[in-house]
Amino acid sequence: MTTEATDPAGVEAEITPARPLPDADPPSQDSPSRDAAPGDASSRETSSRPQGPHGYSHDKDAHLKRLRRIEGQIRGLQRMVEEDVYCIDILTQVSASTKGLQSFALQLLEEHLRHCVAAAAVGGGPEIDEKVAEATAAIARLLRT
Repeated sequence: MTTEATDPAGVEAEITPARPLPDADPPSQDSPSRDAAPGDASSRETSSRPQGPHGYSHDKDAHLKRLRRIEGQIRGLQRMVEEDVYCIDILTQVSASTKGLQSFALQLLEEHLRHCVAAAAVGGGPEIDEKVAEATAAIARLLRT
């Protein structure tokens, strides 16, 4: 399914629904479904993920407040579209929402490096290699966005 859209410069483009990245592995029988609702027991991978406290745990309330603010920005975008607001005004709000998510992601990454990766470095062994590879993959995903 594709739809036609026109960007701010007046150039028409085809928009197709998002699909998994080519290098993404298909979900295995052991991994949760991407369609599972957040909070469902089936959507959590408990066997391979470390249990808390995590690097963000000490500042969890501030993170939740920040995410609620971003959620409000997204709801504002929905209202703007419903009210037929001018395209550039909507794009400005999209930019602000995107910056908010990027800022949150960088903060979370920093806390992961300071807590999880640093703890693995102190412990030594193969765990440090796993944590560095995990952080590197997360950084690569952030750079693709």
